[in-house]
Amino acid sequence: MTPSHVTTHVLDTGTGRPAQGITARLSLKSARGWEAIADGTTDGDGRIRNLGPDRLESGTYRIDFGTGDYFHSIGTETFFPEVTLTFVVSSPSEHYHVPLLLSPFAYSTYRGS
Repeated sequence: MTPSHVTTHVLDTGTGRPAQGITARLSLKSARGWEAIADGTTDGDGRIRNLGPDRLESGTYRIDFGTGDYFHSIGTETFFPEVTLTFVVSSPSEHYHVPLLLSPFAYSTYRGS
């Protein structure tokens, strides 16, 4: 399998464990608005290793995470029913890893490797 240009990893910092079963959608911003490119669901390690194609053009992208459904599935109240992370692909030759550190009432992210 060709490696994906974009990957993600979701860690539930409230439990200290990977967040399995979170849906994610990768979209590109165009003149017509946001266009979906790919969808995925985190695996048992909280990862989506193949979110989108093996190459993306330069541009503005976002990943929408379905965090509300995840927290509902584990019986935990959350303030954030979804999380959207917007980022810029400036070098089409690089890999982009976009992790999400998540708790019921906070989240953070960073440019991963």
